[in-house]
Amino acid sequence: MLLKDCLPDNAAWFSLLDASQQDRVLSDVTVTRYPAGVIIERKGEKAYAWMGVLSGLVKVSVGSREGKMASLTGVPPGGWIGEGSLLKSEERKYDVVALRDCAIARLPVATFNWLLDNSIPFNRYLLHQLNERVGQFIGKAEYDRLLEADARVARCLAELFNPLLYPGKNMRLDITQEEIGYLARTSRQRTNRALRTLEDARLVKVEYGAVHVLNLEGLKQYGL
Repeated sequence: MLLKDCLPDNAAWFSLLDASQQDRVLSDVTVTRYPAGVIIERKGEKAYAWMGVLSGLVKVSVGSREGKMASLTGVPPGGWIGEGSLLKSEERKYDVVALRDCAIARLPVATFNWLLDNSIPFNRYLLHQLNERVGQFIGKAEYDRLLEADARVARCLAELFNPLLYPGKNMRLDITQEEIGYLARTSRQRTNRALRTLEDARLVKVEYGAVHVLNLEGLKQYGL
């Protein structure tokens, strides 16, 4: 894929840069493809780049020595992750795993820091992103403890359509029931039941291998 064609559609921050900054980003960004199931970045490794999902779907997860796994969030196309580790110059605190075949863009830390030094709009974008992500994880901690499976699936879908973190162009996402189950921590069968309930409530339309959101605010408030 040509970066000059795909990056503007999958990086909301790119359009905030001036022409010279865009040229440097296009020169420095690399793209790597990964098959489903592969660990893209491992917990404990030094963060060296900001990562963007150009295609596919990834999950951010953590695990224990005993093998227990917990999914923190999913990242669809248009999402960029890992800015916290770069800002703190630390090791990653999570694994990044491909749930399906993915194309991942990497902006090197040197270029990331150069944009911080030279672009006020880029700094503002990062502030909004960090603030939104804090709110996302606070909400997730709440609903993981308090909500039933139907509501957890609803909130999981709402997260994937967050217009600030994942600024897609429409309300349809290629995602399977199994992938939703991974992110919502529900079985495939329970995920199927939850999606039927949400469809009956006219909040989503379930398609083969995809979900079309009809009422994003309704998903956010479901179960309250």
